[in-house]
Amino acid sequence: MSFPKFRMFSSLTLAIGLLVFSAPAALAQDTTATVGSRTVVSGQKMKIKGVVTRRDSDTFTVRDNNGVDTIVRLDDRTSVKAKGGFLRSGANYAQTQILRGLNMEVEGRGNQSGELIADKIRFNESDLRVARAVESRAAPLEDRASTTESKLSQVEQNAQRLSGQLDELAAVANTAKGGARAAQQTADSAVAGVNLTNERISALDDYEPQTVAAVNFRTGSAVLSADSKAKLDEVATKALNSKGYVIEVSGYADTTGSIERNRALSQRRADNVIRYLVENHSIPLRRIVTPYGYGESNALAENTSREGRAQNRRVEVKLLVNKGLMQQAPAMNSPGF
Repeated sequence: MSFPKFRMFSSLTLAIGLLVFSAPAALAQDTTATVGSRTVVSGQKMKIKGVVTRRDSDTFTVRDNNGVDTIVRLDDRTSVKAKGGFLRSGANYAQTQILRGLNMEVEGRGNQSGELIADKIRFNESDLRVARAVESRAAPLEDRASTTESKLSQVEQNAQRLSGQLDELAAVANTAKGGARAAQQTADSAVAGVNLTNERISALDDYEPQTVAAVNFRTGSAVLSADSKAKLDEVATKALNSKGYVIEVSGYADTTGSIERNRALSQRRADNVIRYLVENHSIPLRRIVTPYGYGESNALAENTSREGRAQNRRVEVKLLVNKGLMQQAPAMNSPGF
């Protein structure tokens, strides 16, 4: 058995467990107190180590081994790198790679709000892979918990609405001789409304693609062209006019160069697309599925021709919209006699 792999598996299991069991608390509007929180004095230099438990657009929360939470703020000067090996510097990473479950070291100074403004952020490559796996597995569980809460609220509202309608139908039946047929029609309409509501609730777990766009790159490059930016502008406009949307970003490369180089290149392409959407259109990070670089896999065309390789050097951007929110709520008709 390989001990590094075993440690990575243990870290992955622990991190997923932490996020899964903390999800109900987050959905309950933080009604339970954390173990502790730290306020950093303005101008004070500080270095902390811990795991990311919460991620927002410009800040994230790090919990150290003593269970104390510190809010860390990012700015344009923040350096995000992986720890290098002997006599070499680690790779630079985009701030979007700071994920929940990532173990890291943060150096910075306090601001007037008691937060820690990060100057340097360092982590191991293996911990980043664990955090990516945690994010991809924990996010669906949190979505299901949120969806379940929404379903329960809608079911309670429907039950109250139906209770009032049934009382009204009973009173009409007792006072009107010819109201039996009208009451039956109203009851059938109410049942149909409940069935439509149940179908809408069930569809809250499903997303369907509304827009699919592919932006292409030059050989060995991750720089967005003017045409690529125009396509991303169109996707962002549609997204901001939609309800219940998420954006899925997947990077790819052709077979020029080594497999590992192409995997890293495809990841940089996906990260640059995310950066453009966030910085130019203010797309919230919570609306973006963690980008992933697939390297040479999932080729659209043969890599034996120039045209085929050009098609394979791409980033696919999918705008997914929640099917349940797209459906209109059923109308509950009041009985008329």
